[in-house]
Amino acid sequence: MNERIKKLADQAGYTKDMFGIGHWDMPECQKFAELIVRECLDIGYKHKAYALMGEIMEHFGVEE
Repeated sequence: MNERIKKLADQAGYTKDMFGIGHWDMPECQKFAELIVRECLDIGYKHKAYALMGEIMEHFGVEE
């Protein structure tokens, strides 16, 4: 896991339990996934890949 992913996980409030297992159905985990998608959309915006951005948003159910 790279440092950016760790930072997003921290930002979302994701922590592992005492067994080192995460619980992906928790709101923090859902927020983590949303943050990753939004980072991808930011990259698409920088490269003016608007059609791709729309497809990503639709695929993941992310609203503006």
